[in-house]
Amino acid sequence: MFATSGKASLAYGVDGTPGEGSDVLLIHAGVTDRRSWRPLVDFLDDDRRYVSFDMRGYGETTYEPEDYFAHQDALAVMDAAGLESAVVIGSSMGGRAAINLALASPDRVAALVLIGSAISGEPRTADDPEPIATFGRLIEAAEERGDLAEVNRLEAHLWLDGPNSDEGRVAGPVRDLFLDMNGRALAAPDPGDEPEEVDAWSRLEELAMPVLVLIGTLDLPDIREHAKAIADRVPQGRFVELEGVAHLPHLEADPACLSAVADFLAAARRT
Repeated sequence: MFATSGKASLAYGVDGTPGEGSDVLLIHAGVTDRRSWRPLVDFLDDDRRYVSFDMRGYGETTYEPEDYFAHQDALAVMDAAGLESAVVIGSSMGGRAAINLALASPDRVAALVLIGSAISGEPRTADDPEPIATFGRLIEAAEERGDLAEVNRLEAHLWLDGPNSDEGRVAGPVRDLFLDMNGRALAAPDPGDEPEEVDAWSRLEELAMPVLVLIGTLDLPDIREHAKAIADRVPQGRFVELEGVAHLPHLEADPACLSAVADFLAAARRT
């Protein structure tokens, strides 16, 4: 299925069935696509609809380059799928879009789950600590050589394993899927840019809905720091630290991550 937003045809899929639970919209990270949500969706109950989509530059979505806002694309998918409101789950870059969607259209967002989330307007560190600075230099050099396979390998180590973990900590089909998803994204044409950045960092207190913030102990230090700040500043924030996982705990099918999301959705059903 496809939703139209500007010059993009956004590929999306629907799992589950309409029931008593709140519908869920899933927005993937910048190194994956909508396939990354399969372990989480398979773990959760079927008494609700789960809508996941490929952002521009990812998966099966097609597009022509133009200025666009990712949260407006998310809203177009909600409209196409018939979601009046939803619990929005966002990972990394998808978390940034989820926050922006909640600020722009709070009536459409019943609750938020943010996994290793980025956030528009977040403070930037002047210099990356090691080994992250080395990862940055190696990735930049591989990009300049046009060696996308090496970029993909390095990004799998950084984001899937964690920068301070051994390469290959996450192996097997999960690693193969990451390399396929990110490899497709690295080779995709540039979709365009967001014309201006939403200053969500200064507006966190406006998020009145329940917010669950999940972060892996092996994730990057600045992302971990910002995750705690988000949970502290939103009025109904809850912070959960996940031991022994990095930036994509849902892709790893981390039991603590899956259970935390399931419990949060069950609590949202009761309210």
